[in-house]
Amino acid sequence: MKLISSLTTPFGRKVRIVLLEKKIPHTLEVDIPWKADTTVPEYNPLGKVPVLVLKDGQTLFDSRVIVEYLDHVSPVSQLIPQDPAWKIYARKIEALADGITDAAAAVYLEKLRSMERQDPDWIARQQGKIFRGLEALAEELGENANFIENRLSLPDIAVGCMLGYLDFRFPAINWREAHPNLAKLAEKLNARTSFQETVPVAS
Repeated sequence: MKLISSLTTPFGRKVRIVLLEKKIPHTLEVDIPWKADTTVPEYNPLGKVPVLVLKDGQTLFDSRVIVEYLDHVSPVSQLIPQDPAWKIYARKIEALADGITDAAAAVYLEKLRSMERQDPDWIARQQGKIFRGLEALAEELGENANFIENRLSLPDIAVGCMLGYLDFRFPAINWREAHPNLAKLAEKLNARTSFQETVPVAS
């Protein structure tokens, strides 16, 4: 199978980490959707990455859909709990992490605009989502080593990718001091080969 993604998207990174953790053979095709020569719309009508191209040519898009498929097709390192209650909890944490990422990406794009065209109130609303979301995640994690049963699972990966994106785009946000339990989780995740091999690279 082939994964189409950029090297900066945290959603693509989430999928790449799942592929590595589950030891699923794949190739990576780097494509930046906003460039004129992109081929992403040929695979995803929404023009977004990541996109997973299966052996039969079918495509899957949206990181949450892709990771569920990957967890289903390989028994290695199950990342999404089978128990219904835990599965919903895992999806809740993933959605929260992804929502923070969406807000951070929105702020990043808004700040690429000229100063006179930026909307400070809109930026403030997005930043509020980031800080409230981090507080909620820190509360959910508490004193636990991981979000579910003291082992690596999808919520940890989603949160780790989100925190990595904040470091990449907004290094001035001092989330480690505000939430030391998230910092401890990030340190542990960043020591894993799958995280080290997928560190965002500016393009």
